[in-house]
Amino acid sequence: MESQDGTIALTGQIGLIWKQTKAPLLVPFLKVMVVVCLAMSVMLFVEKVYMGIVIVFLKLLGRKPEKMYKWEAIKDDVELGNSAYPMVLIQIPMYNEKEVYQLSIGAACGLSWPADRIIIQVLDDSTDRAIKSMVEQECKRWASKGINIKYEIRDNRNGYKAGALKEGMKHSYVKQCDYVAIFDADFQPEPDFLYRTIPFLINNPEIALVQARWKFVNSDECLMTRMQEMSLDYHFIVEQEVGSSTYAFFGFNGTAGVWRISALNEAGGWKDRTTVEDMDLAVRASLKGWKFVYVKNELPSTFKAYRYQQHRWSCGPANLFKKMAIEIIRNRKVSLWKKFYVIYSFFFVRKIVAHIVTFVFYCVVLPTTVFVPEVQVPKWGAVYIPSIITLLNAVGTPRSLHLVMFWILFENVMSLHRTKATFIGLLEAGRVNEWVVTEKLGDALKAKSGAKASKRTHIRMGERLHLLELGVGAYLFFCGCYDMGFGKNRYFIFLFLQSIAFFIAGFGYVGTFVPTS
Repeated sequence: MESQDGTIALTGQIGLIWKQTKAPLLVPFLKVMVVVCLAMSVMLFVEKVYMGIVIVFLKLLGRKPEKMYKWEAIKDDVELGNSAYPMVLIQIPMYNEKEVYQLSIGAACGLSWPADRIIIQVLDDSTDRAIKSMVEQECKRWASKGINIKYEIRDNRNGYKAGALKEGMKHSYVKQCDYVAIFDADFQPEPDFLYRTIPFLINNPEIALVQARWKFVNSDECLMTRMQEMSLDYHFIVEQEVGSSTYAFFGFNGTAGVWRISALNEAGGWKDRTTVEDMDLAVRASLKGWKFVYVKNELPSTFKAYRYQQHRWSCGPANLFKKMAIEIIRNRKVSLWKKFYVIYSFFFVRKIVAHIVTFVFYCVVLPTTVFVPEVQVPKWGAVYIPSIITLLNAVGTPRSLHLVMFWILFENVMSLHRTKATFIGLLEAGRVNEWVVTEKLGDALKAKSGAKASKRTHIRMGERLHLLELGVGAYLFFCGCYDMGFGKNRYFIFLFLQSIAFFIAGFGYVGTFVPTS
């Protein structure tokens, strides 16, 4: 009886403390956070609608790169012979790419271009001696067939990919080349890639970069790769095409692009000050007045690999924004509108606001309001704006429209890591320059699954548990229970679904599992 009275008294004290702190502290803070989040939502909404309107006009007017810029196919000249074709350097940076190195080297060696007007440079930073030996032997095999291929290594991995590309440009034979095409190890260009891209650079001296769109070879591998395809298709189909058509600027993807070497050098070459060396180079080249044109890549299929990739893609742009904002403002070679586009649209809204508002608003502020009925979130901010943004994002991948609900839940889970990475980049905290190469499985997963179908897959529990996701999932589940029992907002359906998504990710049941030996 005494213990029951003590419990009741303790509960009463906790309730009293909650009431005393809620009114003067929590309510005003939540109201401010709601206003801030709504403002960021409106900014993101306006940006999405703007890009949607531009892309519709581009389709209606038929504004293709071939119409906006001069493009003429390279014609054979009997007198000049192959010298009518410019010298092209192909760079393929690699790091322990056991599963895809043969495909990428083979695709580069299979490009349709005069053999004496192309140099293929394999930049191997592998730390595994066995893989290093295999890559070298593959290069020798192609060299024996008459392909001008160079196998280059270095003593260290300073600067990671940027360092490898920078080192590759120092070789004497590079001076012969006019253009450099960069292909990551997981990208296999079509044979006519150079015939489609190089003419833009030949006929338009103001163009520094021609960026081709990625195509994903494994988008159907699992539900997680389908979710990524939806996000990245919007980036390529809408964001990059709008940037190319309106301001001749967008972020270089780091692969499937051809650079004018003189422009690359004028911009200062490769720098390793952030983990987004490709975007860094693109911004610097744009500030020099250069223009860009946007005219099979693999998606990470394991959740661990995707988390690392998203950390790099979120932290790097935020860090680059911090380092270059003043430089962009002071630049006198580009127009005021282009500065506004780069600083506000490209960096602030897309690389910072989009990540922060998704997690802070929908996974923290909105759920917390169920405990504080004094704080109301208007329907247009909680329902209408996110619904329209979601539909605008989904149009890039019509075949996956039926997966929109899963995509929303998955994106909210990933927003946790993107938000954390964004703040790390802005504050230049511990993991700001962390670079973990995205693991590419190629067809290895199918091969391993087939060979070990009868064996049980062993995955250590420590590798599968993600405490951050589990913590957020538990909080959302608690908010959902409270809202269902005592609240009036009726957010509990969303909260329960979102908490389940966080739990699934937290227990490691997202993506594919790679069988261990």
